[in-house]
Amino acid sequence: MHDLTRRSLLRGGTALAATGMLTGPALFDFAKAWAQSAPFKAEPGAKLTLMRWKRFVPSEDDAFNALVSAFSKATGTEMNVFSESFEDVQPKASVAANTGSGLDLAWGLHTLPQLFPTKVLKMNDVADYLGKKYGGWTDAAAKTCKHGDDWLGIPVATIGGYMTYRKSATDKAGFKEFPKDFPGFLEMCKAMKANNTPAGFALGHASGDANGWLHWILWGHGAYTVNEKDQVIINSPETVKALEYCKALSETFIPGVASWNDSSNNKAFLAGELYCTLNGISIYIAAKDDPTKKELAEDTYHALHPVGPIGKPTELQLAVPILAFNFTKYPNAAKAFIDFMLEKEQFDSWLTGARGYLTQTLNAYESSPIWTADPKNTVFREASKRALPASGIGTPGEKAATAIADFIVVDMFANYCTGAKDAKAAIAEAERQLKRVYR
Repeated sequence: MHDLTRRSLLRGGTALAATGMLTGPALFDFAKAWAQSAPFKAEPGAKLTLMRWKRFVPSEDDAFNALVSAFSKATGTEMNVFSESFEDVQPKASVAANTGSGLDLAWGLHTLPQLFPTKVLKMNDVADYLGKKYGGWTDAAAKTCKHGDDWLGIPVATIGGYMTYRKSATDKAGFKEFPKDFPGFLEMCKAMKANNTPAGFALGHASGDANGWLHWILWGHGAYTVNEKDQVIINSPETVKALEYCKALSETFIPGVASWNDSSNNKAFLAGELYCTLNGISIYIAAKDDPTKKELAEDTYHALHPVGPIGKPTELQLAVPILAFNFTKYPNAAKAFIDFMLEKEQFDSWLTGARGYLTQTLNAYESSPIWTADPKNTVFREASKRALPASGIGTPGEKAATAIADFIVVDMFANYCTGAKDAKAAIAEAERQLKRVYR
């Protein structure tokens, strides 16, 4: 492996920018050296089209574009990269899978590779190589991409979603420390509403935010969509308790959450209308980067999810795995690119560029500098380790991925919390949809 010394970095003129990113000639120097010794060699004249989710942190996008450029120059691979919103990634990947054209690589959400188990290029060799080199994969990340012994994709990172709150508001509500259990969390939200500093969590089709916090509530009560044998078990007393708790919470929320998407809470928080929500670190970063929001940034803190009656963490974090379709003309180039994404010399820089928005899925990166650069970043380091796979206690796979993509759990909670259905009807509808998926 090429040794990027301080001298070589300075000679490149781009040692480490203010963000700590490896950039320009230094990054290209590494890429050239990596290409010579990498286990995966791009085919001559390779061309790859990659769809990714649309960034929320500009410096992450800059870091990603820099690594794409370095890979392209070092390997001679022509890269065509475009971005789509969270909500549009899965439908457009489905079109490519069904038509056998349009994309070589898709970088998406949750268990995206599981939606196309017969259409993806197996990644066992890439996963084994990276896992052995960088301390192994976190449990949830591996489950996200594995089908039996096969890796259907590679879990590039996790977008950690944690409690984002205004400390002045929680202090005023009588909570000097963020609550660690469900009863305390509800009482805090009630007190915040009484002080006109409300919380708010998405009840609309927000792929990351709504799925994240509502599965946490469901699982925290010991309720699940399916059991270990993938039998539908949503119709349970525990689900009723989860619904009742969630409705009590929702009554403390800022108006309009039933129509929120993944950017709605960001906008409300930054506008000073919202004082507690579940989100990635992007709200805090946006506040830090805006000179007019210095006071808000200083008042913004992060906390782990409170733990429910089940007594242990039950977090659904936003996995962002990448897949390569098996109809690509350049499978070796696709594998080489994925390997390059996760090599230390540039992955640490990419994490730094993401500023805590992306969390590692390879254990070696727990020591990345980003997690101690700002104490408010540190909580996000835990995201992939504390998470359950999107299937909960069930089998990760195409069916679990479909249930997430179809917002079955989100709609069940939204129907009850908005009064559209009573608990029995909301659960029955979810049960019907789940049985259709798991038939």
